[in-house]
Amino acid sequence: MQTASFMGFIKAIIYMIAFYYIFRFLAKLFLPLIVKKVVQKAGENMQKQQQYAQDNSWKKTQTKDEVIYNTANAKNPRETKKVGDYVDYEEID
Repeated sequence: MQTASFMGFIKAIIYMIAFYYIFRFLAKLFLPLIVKKVVQKAGENMQKQQQYAQDNSWKKTQTKDEVIYNTANAKNPRETKKVGDYVDYEEID
């Protein structure tokens, strides 16, 4: 059976502190590069999706001699849901 020693505890604390500072240093070096790469990849994917959507919408309007009105974007007035009655409270002294 092994017993814990004070020197072993100090070594463990020193190792944890060293690991923390090494990790922080490496994160400062590599994290901006990784984030830049991820943002760049997301931008490329967004451009591809937008290009695909534009190509499809252009092809749909060019294939037939029909006029298509897109009513999905039209703002229709909507009724607000009535949850309950409004009660005005007064303070009584």
